[in-house]
Amino acid sequence: MFTDFKIIDGRPLTVQVKEYLKQWITKGKGRVDQKLPSTRELSTMLGISRNTLVTVYSELEEEGFIYTIHSKGSFVSKVGIASVPSWSLDWEQKLNRKTQQAVEYDLMKRDLRGEKGMINFASIAPDEKLFDLANVKRAFLDRMSLEGEILLNYGYAKGYKPLIEYLTGYMETKGVDMEGKDILITNGFTEAYDMLVSSLAVPQKRIICENPTHHTAIKISRLHGFDITGIPMDQDGVRLELFEKALQEQEFGLAYLTPSYHNPTGIVMSAEKRVEVLRLLARYRIPLIEDGFNEELRYSGSHMAPLAAFGGEGNSIIYLGSFSKILFPGIRIGWIAADRALIDALVSVKRARNIHTSTLDQAVLYQYFHNGNFEKYLKRAKSEYKRKHELAVQYCGEYIPYKRLTGSGGLHLFIELEDRCNAREILAECYAQGVVFTAGDVFYTDGGGANTLRLGFSRVSDDELRHGIEIIGRAVQKRMEA
Repeated sequence: MFTDFKIIDGRPLTVQVKEYLKQWITKGKGRVDQKLPSTRELSTMLGISRNTLVTVYSELEEEGFIYTIHSKGSFVSKVGIASVPSWSLDWEQKLNRKTQQAVEYDLMKRDLRGEKGMINFASIAPDEKLFDLANVKRAFLDRMSLEGEILLNYGYAKGYKPLIEYLTGYMETKGVDMEGKDILITNGFTEAYDMLVSSLAVPQKRIICENPTHHTAIKISRLHGFDITGIPMDQDGVRLELFEKALQEQEFGLAYLTPSYHNPTGIVMSAEKRVEVLRLLARYRIPLIEDGFNEELRYSGSHMAPLAAFGGEGNSIIYLGSFSKILFPGIRIGWIAADRALIDALVSVKRARNIHTSTLDQAVLYQYFHNGNFEKYLKRAKSEYKRKHELAVQYCGEYIPYKRLTGSGGLHLFIELEDRCNAREILAECYAQGVVFTAGDVFYTDGGGANTLRLGFSRVSDDELRHGIEIIGRAVQKRMEA
């Protein structure tokens, strides 16, 4: 009896014993009206102080799990768990088609994942070793001291007002005309995109985008019944003649584009192409969802304003922003910047879905910005990522016989191999040697990309970078020779 109790370091002992006895009672190990050992007896059995058990018994009695009879001891109460006939069903058979598709598209379940000790090129998350932890702690304490009670209560569906005001100014510094527009705070890009494609009524459930494109956007679009037409890309963005041809031949309800440091290619769309793309979308009256992915991670060249800035006073562009690839992805903060009427409607959708994004997270992020820490962190992070980017490009040139390499910024490179090279076969061989990357076919809208791969370099050391790329290069060379 009670032989399976184990003490866990770092947790209050009273809490551990109380939880253990509660489970012992609710799982039916203790019968109703069964007498418990005295506090003296149980302290000997568990090897803990009697005072701890006196406190635990008192709290269990207060909560109704046990009762005490004077001079006789403590007994198990009748808790509200009755014994009824049990039955089971096959929940996989109860899943609707949308849920089944979500499982099918889930890369975390379907693709090879990096294990501990492997060289992991699959991740494009920021390097946590660069995180500005001291100033995050300071921001948390600053904000909690100012309005802690408010932050721990319910917030507003639209978002934390100081953060919205900051982001409005942030968008304006990018050149976006925010007159007549507003901002809604979301749980990152994923919720923002999902809210949009599930909320907008469009004449045709068809989206035009780059090919390849962001896997999450493909997944969400298809889950909501959209067909996707992807347009191939040159070194300076989507191929205009093919983009225009697609618009002439088909009707589209939405466009989705990532003009800067595109995921997965890392390509930056030229200013000339940005103008022409917007002219075409205006001619065919197609609203645009712009993904502001990795805009801050520019390593060379002049600043390139987002498409939302090129749009001027118009309201046909919906901008999705997030700091997840540069600053603390664990704080799931993203935003939608769009026409005020659209944002007003999406606030109601947000409220119906999950009430609001964590006010505490929003407030800490705002305070971090307010304290002037973001620019300092960004300067340091960009310097380190630029160095790694240059190393990655150098090593790919030395070791991998590729046909095309793209990625002028951000946290990854995209590699196109010779047509006869299958990236998944190469991945399997590299995985056996402790190296993992992302096969590029998951980013293609048309089933292509079998000879492509995405190489994330942000979280690997310099030695791992060289060694891992060398292993990939040998595997590619072996395939080419075969």
